[in-house]
Amino acid sequence: MLKTVMPKRGTFFQLLASHTDRLVGGANATMRLLTALGAPGVQDPAALIDEVNVNENSADDIKAQYIRLLYESFTTPLNRQQMHTLMKDLDRVLDTLQSVANAVRMYQIESSTSEARVMASLGADACTRLHRAVVALADRKRQAEVTALCHEVEALEDRGAATMREAITKLFAVEGDEAAAWHAMKMRRFYTAQEDVLYNCKRAAHTIEEIVLENQ
Repeated sequence: MLKTVMPKRGTFFQLLASHTDRLVGGANATMRLLTALGAPGVQDPAALIDEVNVNENSADDIKAQYIRLLYESFTTPLNRQQMHTLMKDLDRVLDTLQSVANAVRMYQIESSTSEARVMASLGADACTRLHRAVVALADRKRQAEVTALCHEVEALEDRGAATMREAITKLFAVEGDEAAAWHAMKMRRFYTAQEDVLYNCKRAAHTIEEIVLENQ
């Protein structure tokens, strides 16, 4: 009972790191998915969509364990509300990655675009930096490293937003028939879903920065 009420400090950070490990897995699978679309001889897109979903489901289990521990514990290593917010932010990133992957199947997207591949790569980079920031967050001596990683995530989101604007501008630059209009509409929604991944990465990075500022 005492171990539940006062768990080891590292348990919280281990769960956060495990969650962001799934986050990186989901982001890398999404990047490979966008590379595979329309390219012969590469991994089956359906298998990659399933891989994203497996990572998201596994992360949900970790989140449930983390939230339960957070609210059953008498003490927490950081502000309880901020720790809860951070997990929600990280989980939101995985949810949006899942939305991107499932949109490929739902919208029947059979080929990728250079902009979609760039945004997927930026998303994978941002998720990797979030994972590194979460791992470093457990060590107060690494606060400068954590802050630098968060700033890198924010810069990646800026690049993603610019890429999305270019992609949407290109979509509507040339008028076409009804089929072309439908394609433009679904791709605009798809690009927006990709940008949501990066936006939520930035949101999680801001929460991490707030935690660092409060614990200097």
